[in-house]
Amino acid sequence: MNEPLAERIRPKTLEDYISQQHLVGPKGALTNQIRNGVIPSLIFWGPPGTGKTTLANIIASESQRPFYTLSAISSGVKDVREVIEKAKQSGGLFTAKNPILFIDEIHRFSKSQQDSLLGAVEKGWVTLIGATTENPSFEVIPALLSRCQVYILNPFDKEDLEALLNRAMKTDKVLKDKKINLKETEALLRLSGGDGRKLLNIFELIVNSENTKEVTITNQSVLNKVQKNTVLYDKTGEQHYDIISAFIKSIRGSDPNAAVYWLARMIEGGEDVKFIARRMVILASEDIGNANPTALVLANTTFQAVNTIGYPEARIILSQCATYLASSPKSNASYAAINEAQQKVRLTGDLSVPLAIRNAPTKLMKDIGYGIGYQYAHDHENNFADFEFLPEEISGTAFYRPGNNPRENAMREFLKKRWKDKYGF
Repeated sequence: MNEPLAERIRPKTLEDYISQQHLVGPKGALTNQIRNGVIPSLIFWGPPGTGKTTLANIIASESQRPFYTLSAISSGVKDVREVIEKAKQSGGLFTAKNPILFIDEIHRFSKSQQDSLLGAVEKGWVTLIGATTENPSFEVIPALLSRCQVYILNPFDKEDLEALLNRAMKTDKVLKDKKINLKETEALLRLSGGDGRKLLNIFELIVNSENTKEVTITNQSVLNKVQKNTVLYDKTGEQHYDIISAFIKSIRGSDPNAAVYWLARMIEGGEDVKFIARRMVILASEDIGNANPTALVLANTTFQAVNTIGYPEARIILSQCATYLASSPKSNASYAAINEAQQKVRLTGDLSVPLAIRNAPTKLMKDIGYGIGYQYAHDHENNFADFEFLPEEISGTAFYRPGNNPRENAMREFLKKRWKDKYGF
């Protein structure tokens, strides 16, 4: 019974698996594949404690395949090759029963380690299942990523977390002998931050702190018994998301002092500097955009620089970028424009491209009207031709509305001259 509670009640079957209904529910993206035992190589991306390892084990069990596991923290290229060799000997080539190789924290694998997986995945010697808390688009090499499906696991919601607690009380050999009165759950759920493993660890700590068979759990008793360590930065838990949120909102709100404070909290807590830099690249486009296009250039340069420099000097580069972004004019006009345009596409479907602006690489295409009537902008005064570029059904629809800042005001005036009243600039 030395195992932690989360291990003792880890589900073994799909029926017992809690949460991630979009993947393994009745209409889940993976449900039928798991039932049929035809599993592609895939990567589970989600926060800690959301069931990535558990789901990988269930997939192996349900499909009755050999299961090999590696941790990216402690394994090298040699370990990868040894496991692949074992897998080749235990499974059939290109069969539905080829072994599963599970790699936890695959984002920690170097490029050479990831390269060593390519041949085995491509030739069908193994079905790779990787687990990562980081965006695989940035952390997994393109050649490997292209051979895998990416599935996103969400943090557990309130119902999921309460279901975990009820299961623990009913099924765990240690806890079911106690009379536990779970009077309040808010503090437990808040401290867990959507991490099922963390929730169960806290729950077990609370129960074990009582020497009696009867245990009553309230919000206050939880707060009294759990060490007050929430002022520390936990880069794998709730504070990881809360503090990056505070950092982003401080920059968006043009407060460089708050931004650099939250940056310091992350740096002192050992946060991945690449994670911070990536978020600033996104923000530079989403929240600053054309109000100051240089912001995106600086943010992207910052991302490249911190990859080259690393900690601790990268903190200086991050601070320069954060304070610059916070002090910059703001506009979310480009972000709003693509959101509106995507919504319009969903509502109107695949509208036909106007014939005049279709590509006409062959004589047949020209004969049936492709490209006829197109006006080449450079042949007109000020490089402007009064021409329709949108499908007829949505002609005149405005998506981009320049923000109220010096640079975008100038853009608005330019567009007004070009389009007069057509788009309402």
